[in-house]
Amino acid sequence: MENIREWKMIRSVLLALIAIFIALPAIAAEGVINVQSPHSVKETADRLNDVLTSKGMTVFNRIKHSEAAAGVGIQLADAELIIFGNPKAGSPLMKCQLSVALDLPQKALVWSDDQSTVWISYNDPAYLIKRHAISDCDAVILKISKALAGITKAAVTE
Repeated sequence: MENIREWKMIRSVLLALIAIFIALPAIAAEGVINVQSPHSVKETADRLNDVLTSKGMTVFNRIKHSEAAAGVGIQLADAELIIFGNPKAGSPLMKCQLSVALDLPQKALVWSDDQSTVWISYNDPAYLIKRHAISDCDAVILKISKALAGITKAAVTE
């Protein structure tokens, strides 16, 4: 009985992950920024990690979705989620609208599409204004947008 419950839970999680990866291109037009990388997924993720730590960010976790899926017999394109943040950037945004904490800390998905093109995808901070009905916080959003653009550019530059 215990094994059946575990299998149902694993199956539910995997179906959700698959739905996310299938929907990712459609989501891109709705608040996701995609930056192409000339490097492999692993190298891009490592470079992004290095840039983040050099900028004083904390990398909370690196989740290798494709490896986790392979562990249960499902083949996914190479994909790694990096969860990172810094209270100096996130706290002022949360002060503007606390519900934005649902989207913090920041996340970046490093992934390979079906053409073997590698991407870094992350939530567009400007989209958070719409999602959380944030007002009078343009300077904070602009600062975060510039920081994320600079970080991803540094990670993908030759």
